[in-house]
Amino acid sequence: MRLVLDTNVLVSGLLFPGGPPSRLVKAWRSGAFELVISDFVIDELTRTWAHLAPRLKASPVDLADFIDTIGVRAELLRIDAAMLAHATSAGLRDPNDLAVLALLIGSGADHLVTGDKDVLVLADTYPILSPAEFVDRFVP
Repeated sequence: MRLVLDTNVLVSGLLFPGGPPSRLVKAWRSGAFELVISDFVIDELTRTWAHLAPRLKASPVDLADFIDTIGVRAELLRIDAAMLAHATSAGLRDPNDLAVLALLIGSGADHLVTGDKDVLVLADTYPILSPAEFVDRFVP
């Protein structure tokens, strides 16, 4: 199974152990599914980490190790204009969400997992699940 994990899922999975996002990250690390990611998601992860990690006493080394793992084990996909155009037609409220939806569309991944309510409203049109829904259905 191939998944796109939204930045909010990755950040939560790395910084807040025990919840569904953490279980997803652990499942990916153990080979339960393939991760499809883009430069946009990696950049957003890095920016978000820079804001949150100091308050949570998380090390920059932890993020660097995770990004190294992504480089080795994830499929990096470049988002192109056609993918963005298709995502734009979905009518997302927040333009910052377009790149993640474009990644789902362009990659042909089985699911996009996100905690973003603005993206989750498209679950009737696209294969989008919340972290809790995905864990309940697919993670033992």
